[in-house]
Amino acid sequence: MPATLQAPPPSFELKPYKSLSNDELIARVQEVRDEFGPRLLILGHHYQQDEVIALSDLRGDSYGLSQHAADSRDCRYIVFCGVHFMAETADILANRPQKLAERGGERIPVILPDLAAGCSMADMAAIDQIEDAWDQLGDVIDTADITPVTYINSAASLKAFVGRHGGIVCTSSNAEAALRWAFARTSRVMFFPDQHLGRNTALGMGITLEQMPVWDPYADSLGGSMPEQLERSKVILWKGHCSVHQMFRPEHVRLFREKHPGIKILVHPECPREVFELADVSGSTSKIIKTVEAAPPGTKWAIGTELHLVNRLKQEHPEQEIHFLSPVVCMCATMYRIDLAHLCWSLENLAADTLVNVIKVDDDTAKWSLVALERMLEVH
Repeated sequence: MPATLQAPPPSFELKPYKSLSNDELIARVQEVRDEFGPRLLILGHHYQQDEVIALSDLRGDSYGLSQHAADSRDCRYIVFCGVHFMAETADILANRPQKLAERGGERIPVILPDLAAGCSMADMAAIDQIEDAWDQLGDVIDTADITPVTYINSAASLKAFVGRHGGIVCTSSNAEAALRWAFARTSRVMFFPDQHLGRNTALGMGITLEQMPVWDPYADSLGGSMPEQLERSKVILWKGHCSVHQMFRPEHVRLFREKHPGIKILVHPECPREVFELADVSGSTSKIIKTVEAAPPGTKWAIGTELHLVNRLKQEHPEQEIHFLSPVVCMCATMYRIDLAHLCWSLENLAADTLVNVIKVDDDTAKWSLVALERMLEVH
């Protein structure tokens, strides 16, 4: 993990913060925010707890938050209430050569309040597994004819791999544009780490399931595929998924349609194909939010995405009837790790100049990740 953890003095250990009330934590967080003013940006991903979102300067998805923070002229410290790969992206964008030059070489430290806030999907594709798969593919097909595409929900090392190999990063909103960009260069794509986003997007482009073998990094050889399957492939999918969106099932959709006539099903494209194809509307987190915001009063929704976001939409739009698509509580457990105690602890250490949980991507990884991210912006 390309992060440095600087141990705070004993008076700033995390444990005492856990016993404080929410009101006290909020007051202390606000005190640091007031002290730093616009020099500090607290970024809150949509999946965060409401108490954390309320104290965030910006709320959004992972890439949008990083981009806004990097473009701020006043910001000198970023505290990212999200997960590890998001903080990496913020570090890459905020401290890219152009921005460093504008600030006379001054780096903006990016702080992740809890280093345990990871992403199960991102963890399903390690760089050594990707490199091994690439080498194995080279024994069957010409890798010069494969464009690697990584979802932004991936470690910086994977973004750098993509950058070095002529590939591109995508988001859930521009995945199709990224695939079209790739197919303009090669006849095949290797898509990781989320198989569902890759499959749902490619199916919409007319690519068949037979042309999309799934690469299992734990298989004995060739990702569990036969050579001929790889030879006829168009998109090689990685066997990865989002633990939240994987939970939604076709029977949940049928149940809501039976119990609530006229309800609309709104899902994220990280959901399995069987759910995605039954939905009335699908799209990124931003699209889900905008779709609800634009809907007339009385609209009924069953939404297949992270629980905190769905509950927040329900609170913000009482004029509509909003349900969580799964009967099983399904939230982003790693995102949930960042609570008021961790936020307050990290901010008070910042105020005391004993920075903790600073995420810093090494220069070479940052360089090639930026190449892949800039390609993404070309097709956004």
